[in-house]
Amino acid sequence: MKLHVGGQERNDGWSILNVLPGPHVDYVGDLRDLSRFADGSIDAIYASHVLEHVSQAEVLPVLLGVHRILKPGGPFMVSVPDLDVLCHLFISPWAPPDMKWHAMRMMFGGQIDRHDFHFVGFNETFLRDFLTKAGFTDIRRVQSFEIFKDTSEFQPYGFPISLNLIAS
Repeated sequence: MKLHVGGQERNDGWSILNVLPGPHVDYVGDLRDLSRFADGSIDAIYASHVLEHVSQAEVLPVLLGVHRILKPGGPFMVSVPDLDVLCHLFISPWAPPDMKWHAMRMMFGGQIDRHDFHFVGFNETFLRDFLTKAGFTDIRRVQSFEIFKDTSEFQPYGFPISLNLIAS
């Protein structure tokens, strides 16, 4: 099984785990509790703009849980808002106020419901460090996963705002 965490879009071969129920959701649940999945039972995990929704203290336990349920060598495709890019955009003298406001919302979450808050920001250094501590060894940055058309591909100002890593 391949698991799409936080998914909104159906894709053949992928099961969806989402904190909110819906017709597209196979498992209603939270990334912080993967106990329903057996050790080494998942072929691949995809999580776009989900990890920043867990508290700072929960990041490592969540990644340990992801590592636990992945089959050995299975890919974890993770996308988060790139705090380095967003900070540069926020302090840029050429960015108008509405662009800076948008950058701030991407840092802290859109806050449209109780699940849409960001509790931690990541840059490549931070995320690589957490992934390494969780047991992932092969970590590489990619421009696109080429699986889902979602926020991992978002380029509102002509450049990507997401940090996309594949870890196994």
